[in-house]
Amino acid sequence: MAVVRDGKKAIALLRKALASRTAVREVRQTIAQRPPHPEHHYKVAVYFADGAVNMYQMRQWYKPLAGLAAQWPVVVLSRVATGARALLAEDAPPVAFVPTVRDLERFIAKQDIRVVLYVNQNTRNFQMFRYGRRWHVFINHGESDKMYMTTNQFKAYDYALIAGDAARERLSRVLWDYDLGSRTIEIGRPQADHYSGTLPYTPDERTVVLYAPTWEGDRPSAHYGSIRTHGESLVSALLATGRHRVIYRPHPRSGVVDPEYGAANRRIIDALAAANAADPSAGHFFDDGPELGWQLSASDVAIVDISAMVYDRLAADRPLMITRPHDERALVDTHGYLSACEWLDASAAPDIVAETDRVLNDPDAVARLEQWVRHYFGDTAPGSATQRFHAAIAELMRKWDDWHERSLAGGEADDDEAGEADEADLDD
Repeated sequence: MAVVRDGKKAIALLRKALASRTAVREVRQTIAQRPPHPEHHYKVAVYFADGAVNMYQMRQWYKPLAGLAAQWPVVVLSRVATGARALLAEDAPPVAFVPTVRDLERFIAKQDIRVVLYVNQNTRNFQMFRYGRRWHVFINHGESDKMYMTTNQFKAYDYALIAGDAARERLSRVLWDYDLGSRTIEIGRPQADHYSGTLPYTPDERTVVLYAPTWEGDRPSAHYGSIRTHGESLVSALLATGRHRVIYRPHPRSGVVDPEYGAANRRIIDALAAANAADPSAGHFFDDGPELGWQLSASDVAIVDISAMVYDRLAADRPLMITRPHDERALVDTHGYLSACEWLDASAAPDIVAETDRVLNDPDAVARLEQWVRHYFGDTAPGSATQRFHAAIAELMRKWDDWHERSLAGGEADDDEAGEADEADLDD
């Protein structure tokens, strides 16, 4: 058995290497067909050291970055070929493919990059941290109450752009000797100012319900998925009314661990198709696309599992319910929004019509929602978060000017090189 396992691992590694080489070739061919990057042009860089599998972390920033680039030109420093290939094929900012540290050094030596933004905690971020005389800023790829949001890695950055009071409180509970006042800047969620996409249905009097469950999880503590326990019964109840429209957006990994979970997912998809066949005006929709935006703003009510979708929806300032995990071993944060959210138990899933009516019309539920929206994201008026994002970058640019002037006054060389990289750092 060990020989078989080793053989499978070897084959998987070979396939990965071949796929990487193909991606490198395609990226270099694409870049060769485009004009070269103008020198000393970019002021802001987004450092992305991941492949295509984590592109969702970048996509949500495309539109906020496009607005920022109108004042401070933005470039993505892409370290992995599959990620670079995806970026080049999408509506991303300009891309510099810099797979090695030497590539990275050569590129930034010809630019005027003053602020470097990071969307995740990839360990290769440290290869960029070596370069001083610029601000290294963690912007993350979402807001939630997961452990990831309180990692001690926050201390590695000069600054962190956070969503609001909830993030500040969360960090204060965990990080020791971390100056939240000077090193964090609240900006809300700029992505919420850029919800877009074409509706796959014609709006009418139907109540639109977004059901966006996560996958089943690979261990009991992460058994948050609701498709088997809640999903089939709640979707069936909504389809039966004739006055609801269901947008079903399951996690793409649904069923990878539990075949029964995957089978339940397929049954829901089939039920939506059957309902549309019986009534073409129903407009129920199975959503498996990469874009997330219109779903959050167009739906009247959202039903989500414990996942980042909770906070994506909360930022939209629209009614939502969260499925309570059926497995009692699943870990549920006792702080923040989950301590006072609108829970949906599996036993109540068949009564989802009454539950959706309640969260839409109950003044107390509406008031609680508004309180938590402000606590997590501050002012959610259209454009407010974008203004705060731009103001934060403007303040960092001002501070860069101040420190640059101090360096010149102190007689320091106006050069930003970190010196020769270690030989080990020059490898892919």
